[in-house]
Amino acid sequence: MNGPGKVNIKGVWRHLVAFARLVKIEHSIFALPFAYCGMVMAASGWPGWRVFLLITVAMVAVRSFAMVVNRLADLPYDRRNPRTQGRPLVTGEVSVSSARYMALITGAVFVLACAGLNMLALSLSPVALILAGGYSYTKRFTFLCHYWLGTVLGLAPVAGWLAVTASFHIAPVLLGLGVTFWVAGFDILYATQDVEFDRKVGLYAIPARFGIPAALSIAAFSHANTAIFFLLAGWAWGAGWPYYLVAALIGAILAYEHTLVRPDDLRRVNTAFFTVNGVVAIMIFAGVLLDLWMI
Repeated sequence: MNGPGKVNIKGVWRHLVAFARLVKIEHSIFALPFAYCGMVMAASGWPGWRVFLLITVAMVAVRSFAMVVNRLADLPYDRRNPRTQGRPLVTGEVSVSSARYMALITGAVFVLACAGLNMLALSLSPVALILAGGYSYTKRFTFLCHYWLGTVLGLAPVAGWLAVTASFHIAPVLLGLGVTFWVAGFDILYATQDVEFDRKVGLYAIPARFGIPAALSIAAFSHANTAIFFLLAGWAWGAGWPYYLVAALIGAILAYEHTLVRPDDLRRVNTAFFTVNGVVAIMIFAGVLLDLWMI
């Protein structure tokens, strides 16, 4: 019931659900496992609950910040694109002012979580926010926007390593390069849905710039690089056979992903984007854990 001093539980819940939809909170599965990879690789095992929780909060916060900034930046386009008519900012479920507050809050939470980890993480947190928020505007001037997005998520394993050691190492950098090409590849696939709209409004994307057949080839090339960099990351880390077995399986899964989408049949783009790539993120983390447990 509502009244003086009463909290409208249904209203609060409705706003939380709308915010979760705005930032697509379920897509955190794409970034979190890679941050955890860097974390356990650096610690050679479990780093403790404090580090784990702070990394989790930081990753969810920075990803939410990036998504809110992206939705705000793309709002004029989302209002015109038939595919995005149901997004909360377009429907009014989340107001523009509320979204701006969300961006400020999630950005602040990210910085505070970094401060709780170490000084290097804190000093680099503004750079991470700039990179994460900047992706939204790259589509205005370069078709390499997919690789900017990939670079943002590619920071995840590096961030996980830095959170534990406050230092750099080549292994998470190589893993991050694999993530960069992985994300760019599936973002190119996702962008095939908006070719005509992107061309109409003047947005840059590889499918709109080069056509769908060429875009699918570039995505496949990117995912071939992913498989190579995942293997190189294992070599730099000193991984054993469990990690390499999982990395090889991931290469096979990525190859399978490209059988789902053809230039004349894009119906399974979402299957390739959500299902297959969610499995990849979980598998690489499982490979790191298996390696630590069995070797």
